[in-house]
Amino acid sequence: MNLLDYLPGVPNFPKPGILFRDISPLLANPSAFKKATLQLEALSQQFDYSHILGIESRGFIFGTALAYQTHKGLALARKPNKLPLASHRESYGLEYGSDSLEIAQSSLPAGSRVLIVDDVLATGGTIIAASKLLKKAGFEVAGAITFLEIAGLHGGEVLTQNGIANKTVFIA
Repeated sequence: MNLLDYLPGVPNFPKPGILFRDISPLLANPSAFKKATLQLEALSQQFDYSHILGIESRGFIFGTALAYQTHKGLALARKPNKLPLASHRESYGLEYGSDSLEIAQSSLPAGSRVLIVDDVLATGGTIIAASKLLKKAGFEVAGAITFLEIAGLHGGEVLTQNGIANKTVFIA
């Protein structure tokens, strides 16, 4: 089973020049999703971490599956204004605009070592923002893993240059 067959590219979405990778076919196939989760688990074993941070929204899916598989706690990096409690916020640029992430101040215990999980790594901006957000909230960043890195955008290199150890299942 080639998992890349379950990640069709949608050209020019959400803006011209962007190739969107749709994870819906992968999620709809239980065998493919299980294999993807097991591959992420294998990558996660290369990091020393106590908790996982899933990035809204598709990072929630892989983060939740990985937290369940590894018996680790899960925190969520949310889009702005979705958290009722006091939170930390970090803004960042995207290849097609800008956005912000927030994390509730009470979401993780003090001293947590956090592994950032997202579905697709493009330019690295979202994971860099998540890393800054975790540090601002007083947590340690263990590293980052993604299911797919978009070839040609060099997001993994950008993360490494920003001091974030990272691994990905596929580069395509």
